[in-house]
Amino acid sequence: MGRKAKTAFITGITGQDGSYLAELLLKKGYRVCGLLRRNSNPSYGSAAHLRSEVEFFLGDLADPACLSMYLAEVKPDEIYNLAAQSQVHESWSQPLATADQTGLGALRIFEAVRNVLPQARVYQASTSELYGDTTVVPQDEETPFHPVNPYAAAKALAHFDAQIYRKSFGLFISTGILFNHESPRRSPDFVTRKVSLAVAAIKLGLKGARIPLGQGGIPVINKDRKLELGNLDAKRDWGFAGDYVEAMWMILQHDKPDDFVVATGETHSVRDLCESAFSVAGLKWKDRVVINKKWIRPTETGPLVGNYTKIRKALGWKPKVKFEDLVNMMVQADLAKLR
Repeated sequence: MGRKAKTAFITGITGQDGSYLAELLLKKGYRVCGLLRRNSNPSYGSAAHLRSEVEFFLGDLADPACLSMYLAEVKPDEIYNLAAQSQVHESWSQPLATADQTGLGALRIFEAVRNVLPQARVYQASTSELYGDTTVVPQDEETPFHPVNPYAAAKALAHFDAQIYRKSFGLFISTGILFNHESPRRSPDFVTRKVSLAVAAIKLGLKGARIPLGQGGIPVINKDRKLELGNLDAKRDWGFAGDYVEAMWMILQHDKPDDFVVATGETHSVRDLCESAFSVAGLKWKDRVVINKKWIRPTETGPLVGNYTKIRKALGWKPKVKFEDLVNMMVQADLAKLR
């Protein structure tokens, strides 16, 4: 008889990472279950094309009884907590909601696992935003954290609780300190997708109601058909989400729970992002980008660039998609979508 297929339970399955991870696990023969936020009109987001293959459970990270009930029912071998209010800009206007969803939400999962399914392996999504206002470049697993926004503070709570529950209760809880990772499925609220959508909209000459919307329903290009951005000198380590979900899976296959930085080891500025994206469409970025102080963060992080030596040596993981190829992928996808 063949080995019984593993079961995975994913929170945040409707987002970019959740959908790529679900696809990966399905290809590996997993039974995949996902937590879908309960509302009057459930949104399957980026996982809509997987509705016939994934088992969805209506619930919320704010409800510990719900989490315990589903873990007892599903009995997953692996749990991936990807759910969060993950927008840094939004965390300044909704700090309490961010703390609850991103920080306490993870803690509720750890408690449910401890009480109901202590043998399960848990992946907790951490972030490079934890390093915040750091002077250490590049950053690795030993670099001190200096959160500078409510989102990063909430993620710090989740990260430290993951370590505490691992050490105190012997639970298999691993964290992936993921640096920025993007794809055509990225929300327009993030700068990479805002840029790729703006490039496509400008290239195609879109006007009026056809212009795609970004954060808070604001058009990605203004009435002058220009892209408004904040700090062009902000530097990030950008990789491809499809590569990073493979790292998540590999982390839970390791023989012991641990913390791993997942990154490309390369840094690029928002200016580099603009130059690369507009060049894909044969446009000059300087003619199309303007600064709007509204989009400048109260405090900036970085420069953020990750040292992924540990995961490369321990698990054999390394990024496959280069920055320029990632940008090209996103712009081409948005050009096709908006056409």
